[in-house]
Amino acid sequence: MSGALSYLRELNMCSMMLRVVLAMLVGGIVGFEREKKGRPAGFRTYMLVAVGATLTVILSQYLDYMLNNRWVLTADTIGIKTDLSRFGAQVINGVGFLGAGTVIVTGKQEVKGLTTAAGLWASACMGIAIGTGFYECMIMGTLLIVISMKLLPFIETVITRRARNMSIYVSMDSMENLGSVVSYLKASGIKLFDVELDKAEKDHKKQVSALFSIRLPKQLQHTVVLAKIATMDGIIAIEEV
Repeated sequence: MSGALSYLRELNMCSMMLRVVLAMLVGGIVGFEREKKGRPAGFRTYMLVAVGATLTVILSQYLDYMLNNRWVLTADTIGIKTDLSRFGAQVINGVGFLGAGTVIVTGKQEVKGLTTAAGLWASACMGIAIGTGFYECMIMGTLLIVISMKLLPFIETVITRRARNMSIYVSMDSMENLGSVVSYLKASGIKLFDVELDKAEKDHKKQVSALFSIRLPKQLQHTVVLAKIATMDGIIAIEEV
């Protein structure tokens, strides 16, 4: 087993092909979950990022080998030197710009795309690990990334529902309805930290949207608050963000 791993860590045709194929598979596995949710970066994007990172590291190893063997005389004459770590660093920098393009702030002041951006960055890191022949790291890293994207959202939902702090985005017919919502919050013992208002016109009708930052009493559930506000007069839509 150790002999096979040592061979696959060498810079030969078999190991290079294996690394590229593994990068494609790993990127596809990680990106598949994002693809199902319709995120900006999906199956193909993750795959390309992983393969690109792997090829970059293989290229750095190839240049290092050539400069120290076949091209050694030319390199000494010209004074060419290469630093393997710089290639991987540039990959991470490039993915940073790509990930920033997937992060957006919605009209509800809700930040979306952070998981997608983090996944792209992790996919690039997996590509770098594969490119260097660090297969053990690749296997463990892929498992942890997939678990983080598939299992942790359920745990996060449970924690969020039990949290006392919450933010509610409410669309109303007019400013009069805002007073009703605030009165209910105070009567229920809910602390109101902040209210952000947004007046807009939709379908030739004026609407008022408000983002409430509140803190619930210990016994009060998120669903109870949402259901109560939703039944008030003049409430168009309500959502926890």
